[in-house]
Amino acid sequence: MDIKSYIRQLGRQARVASKVISSASADTKKLALLSIAEALNENRQNILVANAVDLDKAQANGLDSALMDRLELNDARIGSMIEGINQVSELPDPIGEITDLTSRPSGIKLGKMRVPLGVIGIIYESRPNVTVDAASLCLKSGNATILRGGSEAIKSNQAIATCIKQGLSAVGLPESIVQIIETADREAVGELITMSDYVDVIVPRGGKGLIKRISQDAKIPVIKHLDGICHVYIDDKANLDMAFNIALNSKTHRYGVCNAMETLLVAENIAADILPRLASAYEEKNVELRGCEITQQLIRCSAAREEDWSTEFLAPILSIKVVKNIEVAIAHITHYGSQHTDSIVTEDDSRALHFIKAVDSSSVMHNTSTRFADGFEYGLGAEIGISTDKIHVRGPVGLEGLTSQKWVVFGHGEIRQ
Repeated sequence: MDIKSYIRQLGRQARVASKVISSASADTKKLALLSIAEALNENRQNILVANAVDLDKAQANGLDSALMDRLELNDARIGSMIEGINQVSELPDPIGEITDLTSRPSGIKLGKMRVPLGVIGIIYESRPNVTVDAASLCLKSGNATILRGGSEAIKSNQAIATCIKQGLSAVGLPESIVQIIETADREAVGELITMSDYVDVIVPRGGKGLIKRISQDAKIPVIKHLDGICHVYIDDKANLDMAFNIALNSKTHRYGVCNAMETLLVAENIAADILPRLASAYEEKNVELRGCEITQQLIRCSAAREEDWSTEFLAPILSIKVVKNIEVAIAHITHYGSQHTDSIVTEDDSRALHFIKAVDSSSVMHNTSTRFADGFEYGLGAEIGISTDKIHVRGPVGLEGLTSQKWVVFGHGEIRQ
């Protein structure tokens, strides 16, 4: 295969398809999404069989447990994918919406119209559900997309892509609105991220190495986040039962996800009251604990190393640090955090507000689990990813994050004097 020619052909097809989907009606896009959901439901068994092939190969290649968890599909996860599409289909169509209409002294009226970005290239690793999330959000927001999933999920992604093509064809839309790169050759990524004449934005989802490479080599704007080093800070004015549940859920609900807690910060005044109870619960779930000196005096754990505070484990490993107060907690998050998601547990509303203002992350939370930093939970239906950038879009990237705005001006024959 001539990789360069192949990827450029996908680009040309995507550019043409983007013109079609950008002007498609809201009803047509909704019908396409519902048709894709129906195709996924009808082809559950085919998807599971393909996924089993990927899982067997990944296990034979020694893929770690966190990535195996991301790769695995089951009926419940396929059901979540379908539910995500259904939610996206019911969301208001953002394209063509005009906001901020104002009249000027000259007599003209101006506003902003929401428009698609064009062609979006999405590069991701082992999660096959991203194929569905990306396709549905790009379609609804009027964008064409080129998807490059990880080699470990290639059979799963091909099975899902068949359903997407089926849904698009059912309503008379070009199958090239959503295209899956069929090769695992790394050269394909290099070509995609430099193809600025056909691709308008790149969204990488995966490990730090992948995202770093894309950010450094891309000649196209990139929406990204490098790490999910998420914190929960238990304040000395926290409800300890609430704090226990939040700290346990934030870490153990799922390990291989970017919004799982990686460092627990505990105010020194209540550390002795909460840490032994938490340590027992973590031990039951086989979570390895690494703590500061004070933590080691209170519970059984290994010593935390400096690099542990800035590591996204994506595994049943947790760093724990006892801090003097909220200011020290904020300073720790500022120094070691990745501006993804951080939460404070406290009954003191003024402290909560101070934390929310001072912590510069894409999601800052009060009295809840970091696991809620998610497009589905935020009511976006699904998400392309979670951006820790500050320009264009931040946090879970849903429909609005995949659009831009243009100025529109309405007149009655006015001319510039």
